[in-house]
Amino acid sequence: MRNAVIGEDLTIEGDVIAKESRVEVMGLITGDLTAQAVEVQENGRVTGTVSAEEVAVHGTLTGNVSCSEISLHETARVKSNITTKYMTSVKGAQLSGKLQVSG
Repeated sequence: MRNAVIGEDLTIEGDVIAKESRVEVMGLITGDLTAQAVEVQENGRVTGTVSAEEVAVHGTLTGNVSCSEISLHETARVKSNITTKYMTSVKGAQLSGKLQVSG
């Protein structure tokens, strides 16, 4: 799997498609994000629909999420409707929205 990094000083306005890659977000994406795996770092922000096999959130995510597995870490701030098969959450993570787990 390839890696794509959205650096802290990078802002993307528009959709990002990296179907065979892992996308690490340290900057800002305003638009839909499609990838094999997505990791939103602590200072990272995504506003849009996220579609991936695996999603890990340490930062801020606003928008719908469709994935097989999602993990919300201590610093996660998520305002989203999530559809997933498996979910893990660490104490301190914040989730506002609907959650549908069908594992």
